[in-house]
Parts: sequence; C-alpha cells; structure tokens
Amino acid sequence: MSATLWVSRLRLTNFRCYAQARIDPVPGPVVLTGPNGAGKTNLLEALSLLAPGRGLRRARLEDLARRGVPETPAEPQGWAVAATIETPDGAVDIGTGHNPQESRRRAVRVNDAAARSQTALGDHVSAVWLTPQMDRLFIEGAAGRRRFLDRLVFGIDPKHAGRISAYDHALRERARLLQDGVADRAWLDTLERTLAERGVAIAAARREMTARLAGLCEAPLGPFPGARLVLTGTVESWLDDGPALAAEDKLQHGLQESRGRDAITGGAAIGPHRSDFTMHHLGNGMPADQCSTGEQKALLIAIVLANARLETAERDRAPLLLLDEVAAHLDVERREALFAELLNLGAQAWLTGTDSAIFQSLAGTAQFLAVSDGVIRDAEHDSGATPPHAR
Repeated sequence: MSATLWVSRLRLTNFRCYAQARIDPVPGPVVLTGPNGAGKTNLLEALSLLAPGRGLRRARLEDLARRGVPETPAEPQGWAVAATIETPDGAVDIGTGHNPQESRRRAVRVNDAAARSQTALGDHVSAVWLTPQMDRLFIEGAAGRRRFLDRLVFGIDPKHAGRISAYDHALRERARLLQDGVADRAWLDTLERTLAERGVAIAAARREMTARLAGLCEAPLGPFPGARLVLTGTVESWLDDGPALAAEDKLQHGLQESRGRDAITGGAAIGPHRSDFTMHHLGNGMPADQCSTGEQKALLIAIVLANARLETAERDRAPLLLLDEVAAHLDVERREALFAELLNLGAQAWLTGTDSAIFQSLAGTAQFLAVSDGVIRDAEHDSGATPPHAR
C-alpha cells in the first residue's frame, strides 16, 4: 500500500548540523543509520516542524540554527526547512524557518503564500513521534503526557492546535496581569472567558480522542499489549456530568474565584492544563508507570499504531511517523511486528538506528540513508534495499 501522506522533497538550510541538505524520498519507510551524534535525530526534528507545534525537541527557535557558524550580535544566524508533501488532495509545498533579523516568530509558507500562523500546517500535515526521551513519559510529570495526547488529536482535528495556542497565550497573559497586580477586571474577565471557551473545547477534543482510541487499544496488536486509556481532570469530569456550556460557566467562575491564589502561585489552579492522560497495561493489569521500560515502550508503540489506523480511516492517510531509536530496544518479535504494521498502514515512517542490520527485513521495501557528520548519502546494502535519492 502506498502512503497517501508522504514527504517527496526535503531541503534544510543552516539547520542544526546541516549547512545544506537535500533528500528526495519515495513513499514507504525511510531508514536513517549512522553513529550517535551524526545528525539522524536532527532530520526527524526538521520533519516534525512541518506540523504544528514546537517540534520533537521543543527547542527554542534560535537553538535550531546551525551550530559553529560565525555570527555577530547584529547578524544572528537563521534557518529554514522546505518540503513537498504529497497528500490525498495533491502536492503541497511547505516552508518554515526563522530569521531573527525579521521576526521573533517562526515563519510558515504554504504553496508560496505566507500563513498567519503555524497552525495552518495542521490542514496538510500530521506527524507523531517517539524518541528515547519519551521512555520516561509515564513516570514524569503530566505535561508530557498531555502534549503526547494533543499530538494525536492534531491529526484528526487540525483546529485543536489553534485552540491550544490561544489557550496558552491567554493563560500567560492572565498570569502576567495577576502577578503584576494589574486590577483590570474587564480585561481579566475577557481572558477568563477565552480560557473557559478554549479550555472546554480542548478538554472535549482530548476526551473524544481518548474514547475513540480506547476501543482500538483494548485488543492486543500481535505482540504489542492491549491498553486502557484514562483521561482525568476537573473540566473532563464536568463534561461527563453536563453540557459544554455549563462546563464553560463553571471554569470561568472557578478562574475568577482563584485570582488571589493564582496571583501568588502563578498559572491557574484549574483548567485542562492540569489534566492527565494515563494508561494501563491490560496484559498484566499494571498501570504504565509501574511497568518495565520495555513494556512502557510497547504500550507507546501500540497507541501510536492505533492512532495511525484511526487517522487512516478518518482522513484517508496515515500520519508521518518519526521513530527515533525505537527498533533497537524491541525484541525480534515486536520489531518485526512493528515493521509489518508500518508497511500495512502505508505510512511514511522515518526510523533511526546505529545498526543497519536490525532493519534487514525492510530491505527492498524501505529506503536506506547513511548519515555521518551532517552528510547524508545513499547507503549501500548487499540486501538489495532500494537506494534513496539523496545528497
């Protein structure tokens, strides 16, 4: 099956370790191999910036510029990522980057037209990723789990990215006013109404996605375990008990009542930014944070694959899957099951690893790129893997 959402052209300029880079992939998996520190994850990060959000490292814009480039305070270095995305509706040209001399924001262009914000990317591209840093997703704070869930929601509901952005902006503005002691009741009322409307919409979208994924995740997928997904939070409980408008009123009232405390503590005591997304391993009955690292990774992969199946059914496309060092930590049975499911989905999955041998079963169906010191080249494989077009 051919992917219906795939990158057919990728160009990098002054991005991370790349002065210039060009890749011309074809549909299907792309395998990036090379030593640690060669630049494999940097390529995945560039791809992640073709979708809404801050990318897989959540890096500051200035930190994405190529390192080791001489610069003066008057002329800081900028960077750019350009790609052609093949979609069910045709090819889309996307450009994104940052020129600190022109703007503090990330620029986005779609088909050569400037977009008002990066949320426009969600109409064309969805991407989900797994990185080694996410191995601690279940045992660290809830913020990472919320971001993981939001990334899944983006693929089905592109407007979710705009709601998140508007909510976060209003939350920061309210916190600033409260901490500065600005007694502008009318402006606080406006901000809190925005928080209530956007916050309930965010909670509702997360709640719907959790419910839809839950049905797909309960049954094991081959050697990957079944999972029970749980979304908890005050706003979500209000939606369980009544209509969205009533939840909006409750949230706005709660924010008004907590102004004094929030002025001291910062942030806001209630809202979807306090919610949590947790999972249980149905095979052993354990919550994910009490499972082994291997079982936690298997749970994450099972959820990502279920999301890809859901998005394929809903939008006639699988998301881009950016899988950083995932295969190396799976046993042979799970690794082969993962590869088989990626091919079955028709997803363009980008996989990284230091050892090309673990991808042997993808020979002939995946493209292999060798990455070394910021240089990308065709990988020669005796296995007969189809060589990519890259330089």
